[in-house]
Amino acid sequence: MPNPGKIGIGVLLVAPDGRREEKSVLLSCTGCNNEAELHALCAALDMAAAAGTRKLLLRGDSDVALRYVRGPDSTQIVRLCLLVAAARDRLRRFDEVQLLWIPRHRNRDADRLSRQALGLPPDPVPVLRSRRRAR
Repeated sequence: MPNPGKIGIGVLLVAPDGRREEKSVLLSCTGCNNEAELHALCAALDMAAAAGTRKLLLRGDSDVALRYVRGPDSTQIVRLCLLVAAARDRLRRFDEVQLLWIPRHRNRDADRLSRQALGLPPDPVPVLRSRRRAR
């Protein structure tokens, strides 16, 4: 935030036995929200591989990032192409991977962690909208 701007990523890894590992990192680079989501996806894959995971269900709230990595959607933006290639390369570490999109409101822990990395409050401040009265 702002977009483009600083990149903070948040990743939550949950093992089958319920153990949780969190990662909240402010990256040294800047970029757009799609770059941030792809960096977070790569970090999640790195964490899962380091934990010895062979089968992975990855839930993410960036439909764009997941579609680029799964295919067939693609982009011509070089920075994004490099991150998509890096994520696809990391997928080869696993025997089985499912990439599942979930809405942001169901991904609150990762959102909280990315906001924490940026020094933002845990929950976005709601936008108050005035309502016009019907006459």
